[in-house]
Amino acid sequence: MNTNILLTVVPHTSIWSAQIAFIMIICNLICIGIGRYAIQVRGLGPSIPILGLEGLGLPELLATTSLGHVIGAGTIIGLSSIGIIN
Repeated sequence: MNTNILLTVVPHTSIWSAQIAFIMIICNLICIGIGRYAIQVRGLGPSIPILGLEGLGLPELLATTSLGHVIGAGTIIGLSSIGIIN
């Protein structure tokens, strides 16, 4: 396959920067905060006693950060498509 054809098919994405990292961190923290109160059955897996988040175990942390990454990626793509971030 010709690499020039491949480069024209792949869309241009934002270069990773501190601004993009900050957006991803904020989205993850928001999802962890919402998930802490929205998840009804908590504490079934191993517990992570960090920052006073007792009852928020590994499964809950993985679920909330997964959602945070999806929301963060959408936010980054959306902000870069309207020209707010480069």
